[in-house]
Formats: sequence, structure tokens, C-alpha cells
Amino acid sequence: MLAPNDTTDEQPAFIFIGIPGLETLHIWISIPFCLLYFMALIGNSALLFLVTTEQSLREPHFYFLAVLALTDLGLSLSTLPTVLGTFWIGAYQIGLDACLAQMFFIHTLSSVESGILVAMAFDRLVAIRSPLSYSRILTSRAIVCLGGAAFIRGAALLAPLPLFLSNFSFCRDNILSHSYCYYPDLLTLACGDITFSSAYGLVFVLCTFAMDALFIIASYLKILTTVLSLGASDRGLRSMQTCACHLCTVLIFYLPLISLAVMHRCAHGTPPLLYATMSNAYLLLTPVLNPLVYSLKSRQIQAVLQRRLWVQRVTAGE
Repeated sequence: MLAPNDTTDEQPAFIFIGIPGLETLHIWISIPFCLLYFMALIGNSALLFLVTTEQSLREPHFYFLAVLALTDLGLSLSTLPTVLGTFWIGAYQIGLDACLAQMFFIHTLSSVESGILVAMAFDRLVAIRSPLSYSRILTSRAIVCLGGAAFIRGAALLAPLPLFLSNFSFCRDNILSHSYCYYPDLLTLACGDITFSSAYGLVFVLCTFAMDALFIIASYLKILTTVLSLGASDRGLRSMQTCACHLCTVLIFYLPLISLAVMHRCAHGTPPLLYATMSNAYLLLTPVLNPLVYSLKSRQIQAVLQRRLWVQRVTAGE
């Protein structure tokens, strides 16, 4: 995918510079990045394994969680070669085709993750407001449809982005401000009229992430009114704990994403160091923290982990 210091005549090459001003420390910075990627890959793989193999976790809420873990694995694997390559080797180059492919997967998987978070909010809304109708509404077919819709929406809306960029020539320095290929970043390097391409990117953000965030907020407002009407009952407390867990995931995902989008479109004088920090937080925080949040907050997952650890200890003792 990557080729250091190797440009071709057929297509432009883009350069990753890592964290500006800290080039001499990149080899040391790569150590915590390796640790974070390791945690993301192991945590999400373990979560996906538990949900797919444990009979007690065969519920809609955990199916959505498995898709979320699979999406986080895809995001981590999409950025791992360029991020670690940049910090290990320094200034690193990537060809246009590889860059467009990476960009497509990053943005598509981010859109899918946003859609899954909406599905999880809908799941909690139905479970709390209409518990008797939960199994009738969230059937296996409904779960497949919701997951499939999230993927199709992301892939269909993002398919034009690589086509837009492939039609541009790049006549600037071609130095990217992130350690991976990001659409607004690439667009600023393009020569020609980028008005339509930029507007399409903005419409995409509004039609996906903004609408998803509004739906999630509306869902949790309805959930909050229902929980408050239950008073201090055991069901109300359990519902609040589950919703708090999901809200943590939502905040972890949307805050860096929105901050990065605002900086690219509005804050043109942003220091490069802040760009680098927010871009890495955008793609690393969610895959790393999601498994930790759900493992610590979900009593069912905790019970499964404790039981499996106990079985391993008994087997080892024999």
C-alpha cells in the first residue's frame, strides 16, 4: 500500500508528516500508538468473539454491539499501515489510488458506525418504552435490515467522493495534515474548482452524522421522560445504566468527529499540532474505548467474562 520515497509519473503521491514539530520524537510516539492499536484490535476481537459464541448474548442489543466491534476493527485496520508507517519511518508517501481506497473505507465505516449507534438508540428506546413489544419489533429480520441500511447508506453516499478527487489534478505540495487520507484534507490540495465537491461533502455530513445525532438526542429525550416516570424503581435504574453506557459511546464517537469537521471547514488558522491530535483522537478513541465501556458497564458481558475465567482456572487446576 505504501512506498517510501517512491513517486510515479502515472499518479501523484501524497506525503504523511505525522505530528509537525515532533518529528524527532516519532519513534517514541509510535510506542503508545502501537499499544492503542493493540488494545483496539484485541478488545474488539474479544467482544466480537463473545457475542458470536455466547448463547446468553444472543439479543438484538448485543448483535448491534458485534457490528459496532466489527466496524471498529475495520477502522483500525484501515489506518494502521499509514499511521504506524509514518511514525516509524518518518515522511511517508502513498499513491493516489491507495489513498482514495483508504479514504473511502475510513469514511464509509465511520458512516456505518454512526448508523449502528442510531440503531442502538432505537433498540434502547423500544426496550424501555415498549418492553412487551420488544421481541415483536426487533426481530432478526429487522436487525439485518437496520445493519444493511447503515452499510448501504454509507457506501452509496460515499462512492462519488473518490470519483470527484480522481478527476482533479494536484499541483500543490501534496502534504497531508493527517496520518491517513481524509476527504477535506485531500480536497484542499486539489487544483481547480472544488465548490461542488466541497458542497457534496457538507451535504453528506448533514444527511448522515447530523441527522443521526439529532435522532439519537430525540431518542434519549424520550427515554429520559420514560425513566423519570418510573421513579426510583429497579427497572428505571437498570435502564439508566444501560443508556449511560450507550451515551458514552455516542460522545466518544461524535465529539472528535464534529471537532475535526469544524476545524477543516471553519478554523483555517488551526495549529498543525491540534489537527494531528484531533485526527488521531477521531479514529483511535472509539475503537479503543468502546470495548472497555461495554465490558465495564454491561453486567451480562461481565458475567460471561467471569464465568469463562472461572472455567479456565478450574481447567488449569485440573
